[in-house]
Amino acid sequence: MKSPRRTTLCCMIIVIYFSQATPNLNLESIVHPLILHEHELAGKEPLRQKRAVTSSSAAPGEYTVDVEISFENASFLEPIIAYLNSLSFPIQWNSTDPATTILSTEVTTVCRPTENEIWCSCETGYRWPQERCLHNLTCQEHDGPSAGHRCSCLKGLPPKGPFCQLQGDVTLRMSVRLNVGFQEDLKNSSSALYRSYKTDLETAFWKGYSILPGFKMVTVTGFRPGSVVVAYEVKTAAPSPELMRKANDQVMQNLNQTYKMDYNSFQGVTSNETKFTIVPEITFEGDTVTLMCETDILSSNVSWHHIERHSDIQNSSRFSVYTFVLNNMTSISRLTIYNVTKEDSGEYICKLTVDIFEYESRKKMDVISIGILATEEMKVTCNNNPVSLNCCSEINANWSMIEWKQEGKINIPGNPETDIDSGCSRYTLKADGTQCPSRLGGMKVIYVCEFITEHGARGSKKIEVTFTSVANITITPDPISVSEGQNFSIKCISDVSNYDEVYWNTSAGIKIYPKFYTTKRYADAAESVLTVKAVTREWNGTYHCIFRYKNSYSVATKDVTVYPLPLEPNIMVDPLEATVPCKGSHHFKCCVEEDENYKVTFRMDSLSFLAEKEVNGKQVCYKYNFMASSVSWCPKKLDIFCHFTNAANNSVQSPSMKLNLVPGEKIMCQDPIIGVGEPGKVIQKLCQFSNVPSSPGGPTGGIITYKCVGSQWKVKKNGCISAPINSLLQMAKALIKSPSQDEKLPTYLKNLSISTGKVKHEVSAFPGSLGAIINILDLLSTVPTQVNSEMMMHVLSTVNTILSKPVLSAWKVVQQQQTNQSSQLLDSVERFSRALRPEDNTLLSINQTNVQMRSMVIKPGHPKAYKQSFVFADSDLWGNVAIENCQLGNLQRDSSIVTVAFPTLKTILAQDVQGKNFANSLVMTTTVSHNITMPFSISMTFKNTNPSGAIPRCVFWNFNLANHTGGWDTSGCYVNKVDEDSVSCICDHLTSFSILMSPDSPYPGSLLEILLDIISYIGLCFSILSLAACLIVEAVVWKSVTKNRTSSMRHICIVNIAASLLLADVWFIVAAAIHNHHHPLSEAACVAATFFIHFFYLSVFFWMLTLGLMLFYRLVFILHDTSKSIQKAIAFSLGYGCPLVISVITVGATQPQEVYTRKNACWLNWEDTKALLAFVIPALIIVVVNMTITVVVISKILRPSIGDKPSKQEKSSLFQISKSIGVLTPLLGLTWGFGLATVFQGSNAVFHIIFTLLNAFQGLFILLFGCLWDQKVQEALLKKFSLSRWSSQHSKSTSLGSSTPVFSMSSPISRRFNNLFGKTGTYNVSTPETTSSSLENTSSAYSLLN
Repeated sequence: MKSPRRTTLCCMIIVIYFSQATPNLNLESIVHPLILHEHELAGKEPLRQKRAVTSSSAAPGEYTVDVEISFENASFLEPIIAYLNSLSFPIQWNSTDPATTILSTEVTTVCRPTENEIWCSCETGYRWPQERCLHNLTCQEHDGPSAGHRCSCLKGLPPKGPFCQLQGDVTLRMSVRLNVGFQEDLKNSSSALYRSYKTDLETAFWKGYSILPGFKMVTVTGFRPGSVVVAYEVKTAAPSPELMRKANDQVMQNLNQTYKMDYNSFQGVTSNETKFTIVPEITFEGDTVTLMCETDILSSNVSWHHIERHSDIQNSSRFSVYTFVLNNMTSISRLTIYNVTKEDSGEYICKLTVDIFEYESRKKMDVISIGILATEEMKVTCNNNPVSLNCCSEINANWSMIEWKQEGKINIPGNPETDIDSGCSRYTLKADGTQCPSRLGGMKVIYVCEFITEHGARGSKKIEVTFTSVANITITPDPISVSEGQNFSIKCISDVSNYDEVYWNTSAGIKIYPKFYTTKRYADAAESVLTVKAVTREWNGTYHCIFRYKNSYSVATKDVTVYPLPLEPNIMVDPLEATVPCKGSHHFKCCVEEDENYKVTFRMDSLSFLAEKEVNGKQVCYKYNFMASSVSWCPKKLDIFCHFTNAANNSVQSPSMKLNLVPGEKIMCQDPIIGVGEPGKVIQKLCQFSNVPSSPGGPTGGIITYKCVGSQWKVKKNGCISAPINSLLQMAKALIKSPSQDEKLPTYLKNLSISTGKVKHEVSAFPGSLGAIINILDLLSTVPTQVNSEMMMHVLSTVNTILSKPVLSAWKVVQQQQTNQSSQLLDSVERFSRALRPEDNTLLSINQTNVQMRSMVIKPGHPKAYKQSFVFADSDLWGNVAIENCQLGNLQRDSSIVTVAFPTLKTILAQDVQGKNFANSLVMTTTVSHNITMPFSISMTFKNTNPSGAIPRCVFWNFNLANHTGGWDTSGCYVNKVDEDSVSCICDHLTSFSILMSPDSPYPGSLLEILLDIISYIGLCFSILSLAACLIVEAVVWKSVTKNRTSSMRHICIVNIAASLLLADVWFIVAAAIHNHHHPLSEAACVAATFFIHFFYLSVFFWMLTLGLMLFYRLVFILHDTSKSIQKAIAFSLGYGCPLVISVITVGATQPQEVYTRKNACWLNWEDTKALLAFVIPALIIVVVNMTITVVVISKILRPSIGDKPSKQEKSSLFQISKSIGVLTPLLGLTWGFGLATVFQGSNAVFHIIFTLLNAFQGLFILLFGCLWDQKVQEALLKKFSLSRWSSQHSKSTSLGSSTPVFSMSSPISRRFNNLFGKTGTYNVSTPETTSSSLENTSSAYSLLN
């Protein structure tokens, strides 16, 4: 806009119009400039859409246009304003654009010439925005510091706007005090008093505040005490303090004087446009922080407050407050906090006070630590390779710099590279051997990266760098040349002890299997030794000893030369044994599967003969024709050997060939292949040299046994192995000696599975082939440390073949030979199962016709229960195995549980130890990959294959029986449940009374279990008889011993303790009978027995508690007395009410889910619901309470009352305490304190024995201490049997002895007990017995015996 001349007037008009089409305004003559706004005008109803004018918009909208009108004659101004005010709206824009309608016009800004300047002032209801007041000169006459508002007049019109803006409404939160008494009805908005106050006050407020400009409304919002503080809100335009004072005067005048309004108590809080900033926005510990408030309210009365500390902030060493007025327009208050800490975090209030108004602004400041991301530990090898240390800030801030520092004994500097914008820095190190020599290997240097902000905060991170020198490796210096079958070792020594890995590999990069080498670490060195026994030619080559530290490798190399030489087991001799007539001859030969340049000689005694070489395909045989005439005498027995000597002049001797020289007349059997022999002669021959047809796949293996019967050779035992299986056997023997056996194993298992499946018919025809496959699996199961699912599938495929029904005939032959190969097969499968590690699967399932496998990996957290099912339709057998999740929680993380089930193995495993019964169900073997250190239990269900026959037994295969050949064993396993369809087995069970307190038990059949059972049942018999006798005695003497209130309550407690304990013991016997004999109604009866045992044993404890509390009450509150009826009510409520509530809640909460009782005993469940705690917790709490009462009683007894003489006639205090504890312990059930030790699994057996011994005889203790030791009971019994005179004399004599008993009448201890319980006597309470021990597990093969 052009600047108006001195005589020019101008005004700004807001034109609001509505258009349904794109406006096409041509206002060049009167509009200068034209500005379109999107914002909605304050005060207008926000119902119509307002949007900027664009050429592409066709939607109707409401627009606001600022129009500037300039004119030179000042007299034009008022008529134009009057004209605009007289217009009637809406107005059509023009005839050419009927869709546009003008809704209203208002004059906002008027500029008039004043002297040599132009002053632009705002019309009523408008004012200049704050930024214009701050950056333009104001009219001094119109705007002064006292105004306290934004300016209304500027010198000159801003060239680009904005112009005067509509003054918005504000809501003033006001309060005033009435000096009258506060009444509670003022808190109730529905009360008449509240409504009366509200009506009167709002009337006065309306009359007073209606003088304010833009006044809208006033509302009373509530009342609070002190005297009566009225809270109200006023909605108006921003008023000046002077105008507010006038309005408050009007309120005082219009309000009834009875309200006693305090004029000086008017206060107001208003929202304003205070600008509150915090620099820096991201605040770190140590920064210097500036909090600044800017407002257009001119006042220096500014205060700062920290909400969390509830304190005002004053100038101090760390806090600085500075307030000033800028350009007479803005109040600025600055709070500076030096070296800020986390305690400075929180919300800050900047409060400016003007007259009765408080202008406050709040802002929260968060102080955080400088977080730096870096690897705290690094290992660097001094090999002159660059290594980078990296530091990055967690939060990207305005960092001024990032510095690196170094701490340590050696100085290895680096080059920093910093990117301030990303908040990261890299420090590159390059260390060589001269900076960290070998003897300094392992030296630690601390590098510190420090971040510094622009406001002074510092944060650092330490990186510990361990510098190690490159290892110098020395290796066995002598050349290594060996022949096959010999041993060698290579020692590799490093002068540095720090390494991450040591391993050996071949020149082809194949790692040597770890079982061939050992590694040791010393203080400043390390060594690794590669040891090979019975070397094969596969070991020929170059070997590398490698010490790896991070990405640095130190390598030493050694060449090994292996000269070919056949191993003794690989030399095939024929014959193994031969009979030769004294004048006859025989051919001997030794064969190997290789053609090497050996020197072979046959030796017999001291004679040596060169052999003749014969090559037959891959087989090379060395022959010698023996002439009997070369021997000086006959008959004679000779051993013949063939010696193989290789190029290294090493030799090996073959297995012996036995030669029998006999007279010719004894020979009856003759065969060109088998040879000759006398009747009854038994000889063995290698199958490939016998008359057994050879296979096309190669020479047949194994040994066949012949016997001379009459004049013919008969096969006595055929152990021949088919050629394919024999080839696999030889490969397996070579594999276990191979340096890379773990890498070759997966391929071999696959080939074994395929080959076995192809020659299934040969396996069934040759029992030797079956034995060979079992030997192969046995050899291979010793190789792997880990087996994957594919390898396990191949193993089970092979097992499936040899357990198929066609092969069972071969198994019968193997059994007749009384070998343990069935046990060997089972052991091999278990070894493979323990090594199984399924990849990426927690569950694995493999199904074959004759074998099935399930496995699960234990994951962290709460594992699911292990429940697996096996169904074999062909065999009509099924079975289940289950391990509860509480058992799985004791296993190591990532342990594998594997179960393998065999339907046909039952027919081939040997008989049990007694040799009577055979397994008649599935055989399931369950293994765990890691050692089990905690008690373990497994349950299994088998199909009942003989429901009406013999009684089934649960057994497991014990490999240690029968001289380690294996056999069925029942130890630790028992039949849990038998029905028509199934038999349920559990491999451990709980016995003896320790079940009451302990979640575990002794190992079944162990000496500890037998001992605890004997103690429990003998003690139980004594207790039941003693308790019955106690009740009879109490009934006989009741009237004589219950003449006073204390004695009566004592005997009531004893009778109830005895009765409860008696019933509990009886139910315990019932529960034992139910569990041991497996009654048909055992489940319901077991629940009932458990409930009553729980209830009556709890009753025993709560009656003990009642007796203890009564003892405490009578001792401590001597002068206080309570009626007998009240004492009885309390006693019976405690004694029976509390146990009943606990027992009912326990059974109600657990029985619906069938987890009230244990699976292996009639007692509260522990594994699933911890219901046992419903007994243990109350029992142990009562024991603790009674222990405390015991201490109080003894301390009171040992502190004589007034008038007692010194205890000269008593024994030492130690004796007194011992006697007191001896009486109070069975009385208050303190022996159950030993039960605390038995609650924990694996507790020492000593605690179980002591606990069982003490508690099993509680009934006897009650009879002795509770009844018979009480002198009043004794006197009553004597009187009952007409012996009152003797009783009186006896009483006198006991009171006159030179050594006064601790509980006699004249003793101070006894007098205190007599004060409690009548005149004389002691009394006891007893508890039942429990025992406990640890539980063991068996993880093996399980089945049923019928």
